Amino acid sequence: MSKKPSDEPVRWLGADEERAWRAFRRMVVAVQTGTARDLSRVGLSEPDYEVLSTLSERPDHAGTLHEQAAKMGWSRSRLSRHATRMEARGLIRRAPDPADGRGCLLVLTEHGLDTLVDAAPAHLESVRRHFIDRLAPEDLTTLEHIAWKVEAPDEAHRPPRP
Repeated sequence: MSKKPSDEPVRWLGADEERAWRAFRRMVVAVQTGTARDLSRVGLSEPDYEVLSTLSERPDHAGTLHEQAAKMGWSRSRLSRHATRMEARGLIRRAPDPADGRGCLLVLTEHGLDTLVDAAPAHLESVRRHFIDRLAPEDLTTLEHIAWKVEAPDEAHRPPRP
């Protein structure tokens, strides 16, 4: 159901805009499909890798469920269910969040860190094969500039701009 007032005209995509949008969608699907397939060969999903790599970069290898869900664009309940599966595999554990009595911390376990260290070379090779090595250095620069324009304006989650 549209929430746009009916008296405003629809801004249909022009032919060039439509081609660009569809090309972007095909690119995202192709890269995600390839990297997900490659990660599955080492026993991880893309969300598993995202959680493990994020926690490995944090002080004490811990972060709040809320922050991780926001970073991934997931609801807290969705990430909580995923974290339960990761906990069952010994990749992470939960701990009370001392700053928020209702929240919890996700903590990278030693097994989770070992799993990440083992998976990282395969993941990096996959990213190179499905994305980086297919582009020229100037393409990567252009893509980075485009990403900065398209990203949500949530400055708190942006890395410093080079």
